Amino acid sequence: MPTDLMLLLIIILIVVLVWRGPKTLPILGKAFGQGVKETRKEIDGMKQDAADRKDDTQA
Repeated sequence: MPTDLMLLLIIILIVVLVWRGPKTLPILGKAFGQGVKETRKEIDGMKQDAADRKDDTQA
């Protein structure tokens, strides 16, 4: 399964490289990285909120 995912990501990377050109690839990578970072931050915040609510109901 991970091999299939890696192959898919490589194919997508090649398509984006041909479509957008090599100069815009770092910009797209930075935007993708920021999106992942913000998503992880939101998930951590949601987990913390859930834990706080669970502690409030038990107290």
